[in-house]
This record gives sequence, C-alpha cells and structure tokens, in this order.
Amino acid sequence: MNIASRRELFLDDLLVGELKGTSLKLHEPTLLKRTSPPRPFGHYATVFKDGDLFRLYYRGDKVPGMHWRNGWGTYHENEVTLYAESKNGYDWTEPNLGIYQIDSIPKGNVVLDVDAGTFLKTHNFTPFRDTRPDVPSDERYKALGGGRYPAANWGNWKTEDERAKLIEKYGPGGLCAFVSADGLKWRLLQKEPVLEESIGNYDSQNVSFWSEAEQCYVCYYRWFRNGLRSMRRVTSQDFINWSDPVEMEANQPGEHLYTSGTHPYFRAPHLYIALATRFQTKRSSITDVVLMSTRPGSSHYDRTFKEAFIRPGLGASGWGNRTNYIALGVVPTSPREMSMYMYGGGHYVLRTDGFISIHAGYEQGEFTTKPFIFSGKQLDINYSTSAAGRMLIEIIDAETNTPFPDFSAEDCSEIFGDDISRIVRWGKDQTDVSHLAGKPVKLRFVMNESDLYSIQFLDREISD
Repeated sequence: MNIASRRELFLDDLLVGELKGTSLKLHEPTLLKRTSPPRPFGHYATVFKDGDLFRLYYRGDKVPGMHWRNGWGTYHENEVTLYAESKNGYDWTEPNLGIYQIDSIPKGNVVLDVDAGTFLKTHNFTPFRDTRPDVPSDERYKALGGGRYPAANWGNWKTEDERAKLIEKYGPGGLCAFVSADGLKWRLLQKEPVLEESIGNYDSQNVSFWSEAEQCYVCYYRWFRNGLRSMRRVTSQDFINWSDPVEMEANQPGEHLYTSGTHPYFRAPHLYIALATRFQTKRSSITDVVLMSTRPGSSHYDRTFKEAFIRPGLGASGWGNRTNYIALGVVPTSPREMSMYMYGGGHYVLRTDGFISIHAGYEQGEFTTKPFIFSGKQLDINYSTSAAGRMLIEIIDAETNTPFPDFSAEDCSEIFGDDISRIVRWGKDQTDVSHLAGKPVKLRFVMNESDLYSIQFLDREISD
C-alpha cells in the first residue's frame, strides 16, 4: 500500500491496523446559534469555495408555498435556482445579478429560471468549479440538472400524446449538462440529456465533479435499487459521454439514502466525503445525515459508524418531512475549521479533518497502522490531547516488526497540545524521515487522553 505524500484520514480502514486500548471515535459537528446563510435556502443546495469567494446555489420558487399543492406538474413549474455568495462563509449576500427579472424575487439573485426552457433542471441544479487543467474558459463551471418523468398516472397528463407534448415543450427526462464562464450565466452544453431517463431516477441531488485522482469527471446519481433509494456512479472524459452505471454499495438493510452528497475532500482529494440523507419512510419521511466515504474507482461506500452524523435536533423544526438536507460541500472557513450548511439555514462547524479520530482515553493505549510505503521528508499529524495527555510515535520496519534505529517511541519527543499541523520529532530535533521513504513501514502510536485525526508525509520540509 503506497500512500505516497497524500494526507490520510481515518474515514475507512485503509490504515487502521491494531487498536489496543484505543478506538475509533465519531465527532459530531457543532451547530452555531448564528444561522448565517440566507434563510431559508431550499433543498438540494450546493456550496463550494472558489478562490476567495464562497458560492451557494439553492432551489427557490416563484410562487412560495406552491409545492405539492396541485400535482406533480405544478410542483415544478415555478422553480428557480437562486445564488448567494460570501467572503468568509459566515456573512452572505444575495446579489442582484440582473440575469432574470422576476417580480416575486426582487433581490434578483436568480441564475436559472424554469421559464427559460429549464423545466425539471432547476429542481436539482448542482454546479461545481471545473478544475481540469485544460478546461476552456467559457466552461470553467459545470452543472448537471434534471429529473425523470413519473408514470402517466402521477402527472398532469392522461394520454401518451399529452405526455409527448410536455416532453416536446420542456425536453426529455434525464440529466442535462450546463456550462458557464462565471458561475452565474449558464447555457446548455447540448439540448439532449447526457444521462438518459432510462438509467436513473434523478429526482434528488445528483452530484458531479472533476476528479484529480481519477483524471475524469465523476457523477453519483440517485437510483432505486430493490425498492430502496440508493446511488449509482458513472464517469466521463468530456462531461457528455458517460460510462455504463455502476451500482454503489451504500445502504444498510432496509435503508433509504435520499442523497449521497459525495465530493472530494478539500484537504485530501483522493478521499470522497459523502454526507448522505437518510430517509425514514415509516416515520413521516423525517431525515437525518450519515457520514460515508468512498475512494476513486470504488463501487462501495465505507461507513465506519452506521449511526447519524447529524441528528434532527431539539425542537420541532428538524422533525418534519424531509427537513434535514445538508448542502453539498464541506468547505474550509478557517485553517482550523470546516463548515457545512443545512437546508433552512443552519451552519455547522467541525475541526479540520475532524470527522473520525483514533481516540485514547485516560488509560494509555496503542494504535498501530497496517504496513505501507510513503514518500516524503517529514511526518505531519493533526492531533489533540488533554493537558495531561500525550502521544509518542515510532516508525517500525514492517519486515522485521522492530523500530528503525533512532525512531522508536522512546526516541520520540513527547507530543501534547492541539494542532492541525505538527511535525514529529525524534532524538535531538530529528524530523527527516526521507531515508525511510519507499520502505515497508508501520506507525505505532502510544497515547492517552488524545485524538489523532490525520497523518501526512510531507514532500517538503517545514518548521512549526
């Protein structure tokens, strides 16, 4: 297993070897009392950091309160996609963009209007910044949007002829591709769907992105599998022609997952974070959020902790029909903090890398990784201890199962404190581990009252 100089978190068991008096710990994000995003922002929202700007896209309605009142057709016929932006992820503005003039939305922050031939597509329009190195300047932003026309007895038509006329007016079902130069003015990449109606259900947030790790576009979309809401995965080189779908192993027995929320983690793009909406069909359609992850090319999600990552919470507001949808995107709002945004305006924060830790309590314990090889010069850790806690680290020769000379736990400078980035030292200020690069090694952590969130072998030397 070669981790090179990539940052590794403990979202899956790739590195988790022996836990002796230690355990994996799920950390719940904190809900800030200050609900900073526009309130309320709609379902299937997307947020991403774009340079010094945070961009938020969310569903709105030209006739508030109309949803579900007059059948499936009317449900979609007033939808728009709205836009807000922020310089810090806390204070948001809804700029008057001047793209669409809609009397019922005087703020003017509309980037997509159903009346502009985007029927169904505004329902779950999900953009991203395309980081492909050679992407054309007028396609620097991309999005998928669309849905699946339900069976005739669900809709506002009685005959196939009526259905055909609706499709002629609004376009066929399926996911359509959009591109933009500025993330505000959007155009269809082509009129026809790039993912056809026959291979997906789509009627929730379908996510896509350029994968640095896979060097292709990746899409995770909604699918009914054995009667359960689940996911499929496809890939593309051009955002138009997509591979055959792959079933993702995600659901627990009898479990509905309404959205996947899958996207590359900003500190480790070879790890895809998934904040999925768990849907309770027999409890008035209430929802909560679970934490999953997957790796490039994988056909399954890892879910170390099966329980909720974010609960509905105190008060009645979180216990209604589909009231807990986390916006797509975990974003850094400071070097020490990352943020997530809940439908309705809730702002959650979590320590950087702080999803799951290797945890030691009062009694001293040990954690030893599986064997791996690395490249780099220094070992960097994200960790936290109590005032009385500490951590010692040794580098073990995986072939002899003994510590390398000068890199035993006894040689390690005692680690205590709380740092997102800490360079490990042995002996008399020894930090250089480059002569061990490429050799099979294991790391052994001796620890108490401490948490280890991530590790990385840096390919450059830094001082802390």
